[in-house]
Amino acid sequence: MNLTSLLALIVSSTLVYSAPLILASLGGVYSENSGVVNIGLEGIMTVGAFTSIIFNLTFAQDFGAATPWLGALVGAIFGLIFSLLHAFATINLHADHIISGTVLNLLAPPLGVFLIKAIYEKGQTPNITANFGYTNIPGLADIPVIGKIFFTNTSAPAWLAIIITVLLWWILYKTRIGLRLRSTGENPQAADTLGVNVYKMRYIGVLTSGFMAGLGGAVFAQSISGNFSISTIVGQGFMALAAVIFGKWNPIGAMLSSLFFGFAQSLSIIGNQLPGFEKIPTVYMQIAPYVITIVVLVVFLGKSVAPAAAGVNYIKSK
Repeated sequence: MNLTSLLALIVSSTLVYSAPLILASLGGVYSENSGVVNIGLEGIMTVGAFTSIIFNLTFAQDFGAATPWLGALVGAIFGLIFSLLHAFATINLHADHIISGTVLNLLAPPLGVFLIKAIYEKGQTPNITANFGYTNIPGLADIPVIGKIFFTNTSAPAWLAIIITVLLWWILYKTRIGLRLRSTGENPQAADTLGVNVYKMRYIGVLTSGFMAGLGGAVFAQSISGNFSISTIVGQGFMALAAVIFGKWNPIGAMLSSLFFGFAQSLSIIGNQLPGFEKIPTVYMQIAPYVITIVVLVVFLGKSVAPAAAGVNYIKSK
């Protein structure tokens, strides 16, 4: 394998595993910048994965190649709906953000398995036939060397996630609504005094996180797992949360962190094809992403500064 083919393999695999993390971590960035800590990304991703697979299995013959894209949209919508539980509990009922997010994580997997048993009479769904697979980016794939490495046999959802990252960064830092959303995560009292509807901004943040995490779960299910079971989403939401912290609550930083974690995950799949990695036992490669996540949190959690009012309930004074 020459250098170009080796780099193409690493980039392609990294993008596949990074796409769900990028999307979910972007949701976490928006939620926490609005002042609501959302550790329920794992549960929301599970809902997105479940609903997208059910849609895919039901309508694959009707929509053909468009099925996984429509399934991703369905997963995102149901992720948004599921996140309403977290938004209402934390914003209106002033519940503890960590406990509310934990409830989402505990609720989603058994609910999904219960519904699967009711529908398919077994513990997991059949494998889907219409998945994202690999694609060549028209025009860009023809660029010498760079085209083969980055744009040939690559992940379309990953490049879409990168585009969304730039868009959400621009909204968060260059628009009025982004300024208002960040103000509710830094000083909600001052924002309220200036006429910003704190509850509305926080709802926007949490529902954005639900949409993006649901989308991430749907992409994972339809590009990596290929079906749904109770173990489909295991640790992905927490990695996305780590990417939020590692990326310092910035969309671009979260994307770069997700690419790093995606690379770590991909090593368990392509490690035996890389020089110097082929002799490392597979089990070590499989646990590496989770060990790296813990190390990153230990090293960077104390050094990263979250929005000042993240996790702090706001009660509007009368």
